[in-house]
Amino acid sequence: MKTSVIARFVILGLIWLALVVRIILGSERFTLYTAFVIVASGIIVFVPLYKKYVKNGQDK
Repeated sequence: MKTSVIARFVILGLIWLALVVRIILGSERFTLYTAFVIVASGIIVFVPLYKKYVKNGQDK
């Protein structure tokens, strides 16, 4: 994997993590719905990137 791809994952991961911390600290209490939103957002953000850069990147 190229260094630029790793940098993209790290930067996007840090931004996503900051937003997750904001969600957790902004809510009054941690509920199952909050956990679902965090997991769903992680899947929406990282699975397409994984498929594009990691899984398909090995075929080249």
